[in-house]
Amino acid sequence: MNRPDGRLPVADRIVAASYSAGWVVVRRLPERLARWIFQSIADVMWRRRGKAVRRLESNLARVVGADAGSAAVRELSRAGLRSYFRYWVEAFRLPSMNRERILRGTRAGGEQAIFDNLARNRGVVLALPHMGNWDVAGAWLVHKGHPFTTVAERLKPESLFERFLAYRQSLGMEVLPLTGKDGGSGMAFGTLAQRLRAGRAVCLPADRDLTASGVEVDFFGARTRMVAGPALLAIQTGAALLPATLWFEESGWGLRVHEEIPIPEEGTRRDKVAVMTQQMASVFEKGIAEHPEDWHMLQRLWLDDLEPRPAGAS
Repeated sequence: MNRPDGRLPVADRIVAASYSAGWVVVRRLPERLARWIFQSIADVMWRRRGKAVRRLESNLARVVGADAGSAAVRELSRAGLRSYFRYWVEAFRLPSMNRERILRGTRAGGEQAIFDNLARNRGVVLALPHMGNWDVAGAWLVHKGHPFTTVAERLKPESLFERFLAYRQSLGMEVLPLTGKDGGSGMAFGTLAQRLRAGRAVCLPADRDLTASGVEVDFFGARTRMVAGPALLAIQTGAALLPATLWFEESGWGLRVHEEIPIPEEGTRRDKVAVMTQQMASVFEKGIAEHPEDWHMLQRLWLDDLEPRPAGAS
């Protein structure tokens, strides 16, 4: 919220200025130096073991079936934080990466399912967890000749959100705001459905939705909610729902496109969405278990980790 004089709060101005500096400065640094700086920041943050790091450790403990305070989880969280900061250094440098490097550096599997469906003029919904570098994966798809549409959560301040919008659009993505400026629902779902009916691709982050509209699923032995959008779009448009998982490699990126999640023949729309979303969650489980250090989940995810609502809250 702006101050009465129309200026942004100090905290918002600092955040916006920091990201702006990142996009300008980081891409001008030698890559090895930039990586060293961001890894050093990750290590300092890991040693301090603040709230975000403790949450990451709690989440990773569920993935590997160990105690959150164990040495194994503690070391895994260090690798996870380094992976998260690698994402950011690459995000700041991505606009200056050329096509050849992204195509050469991406090791993909199962990607033919994307191309075969689009060649038949059938839309594709790619559902992704927050893993690896999803921006590089998007740039890879664009460089393969398939621009796509995605959504973005509206950030604060608005200038930061517009910067992220411009950044992803510069990579060849069509980006739709998830909500309006007033916080109300936007027109994203309808536009996504139009793109799919036109035989295009849509990419959606799909491993976290703790709103009332999220679909409850079993995930690593506990209940959470994931977004209904990917399944709903596939049901409504006939598009192929293809979950994908991502990870980092030494000097590049890994991408696996998993088998299509079919639309059940029986049941109500709500039943079908529940079945498909659970299948998507199960695919995510497998991919995250194979590369837990590259799953960037530093927020609460499971329902039993949420803070209880105050008495009388709706």
